[in-house]
Amino acid sequence: MNIKEMIDSSFRGNIYVVQDGKILCESATGFADLPNEVPNSIETKFASASAGKVFVAVGILQLIEREKIKFDDTLGALLDIPLNNIDRDVTVRQLLNHTSGVPDYFDESVMDEYEELWADYPNYKIRHNSDLLSLFINKPMMYPKGEKFQYNNSGYVLLAMIIEKVTGMCFDQYLKKNVFDVCGMKSTGYYELDRLPAKCANNYIYCNDTDGYRTNIFSVDVKGNGAGGAFITVKDIVSFWTDLLKGNLISKAFVSDMLSKQSGDGSDPEEGYYGYGVWIIDNPNGEDFAYFQGIDPGVSFMSEYNPNNGLISVLVSNYGDNVWREMRKIRDILY
Repeated sequence: MNIKEMIDSSFRGNIYVVQDGKILCESATGFADLPNEVPNSIETKFASASAGKVFVAVGILQLIEREKIKFDDTLGALLDIPLNNIDRDVTVRQLLNHTSGVPDYFDESVMDEYEELWADYPNYKIRHNSDLLSLFINKPMMYPKGEKFQYNNSGYVLLAMIIEKVTGMCFDQYLKKNVFDVCGMKSTGYYELDRLPAKCANNYIYCNDTDGYRTNIFSVDVKGNGAGGAFITVKDIVSFWTDLLKGNLISKAFVSDMLSKQSGDGSDPEEGYYGYGVWIIDNPNGEDFAYFQGIDPGVSFMSEYNPNNGLISVLVSNYGDNVWREMRKIRDILY
């Protein structure tokens, strides 16, 4: 069955599906600029929210493979900042697989909306990883390190700060040189909302009180950080998967570990387990599926790799539309 025929007609954003280099679906719908009715195109740059964690994970794994750091190196040894009540012995591995217990500045188990963060602290001040420290550095540990899996944004902010400390580069510049440029991801980057480059989509939030839309410029960090916020194109994400799987970013042995179950209990079979920077869905009939995803006000993103048939799917919406529902359809058709 044709994938485009299965996509909900109300979906706004891009869907791109390839199999062994062959394009199975290429769809661009909705407006990048709603008031001026500028349509999304396949070259549109979209915000991707927490999906950027996968790039930070690759950056850390590169540094481990190059023997600049180790999995068991600790926060206290790597960062020369006051950690206060945060356990200095939390390891790089525990940050990577969300078992660190460090206080999460956006704890999704107690907070419903990301934009709640900016009620007392202006989002336009968030331009560096260190700018987020005040949101969590004085809080207690959520649980003893290594005790359990709990998705954690602060952990990836700290990983990005480790990249900066070890390399002497801003994390986004390190990722550009060592990940994006290697993969030919010319449109991917961490752009500031008040100085976006050409072809970036605005992100829209529906407002019941006005029966209309507003942008998310006051709802998210003004620039992405280790927890997420990269702008991407769907083609760039396919390039990322392709070079990652070929071993062009990290060794194939490290890729195997990255795409394997490292934490979590799989209690939600659709969400699955966690590897390093990616989620893992258990597949009892073959190799497990790997995906990374992101959601922010006005942003939804998902990209999944099926190693059993070489399928790579990328779905993104600048209206926060349900990319997960559309991904389920792709699985039903092609898996």
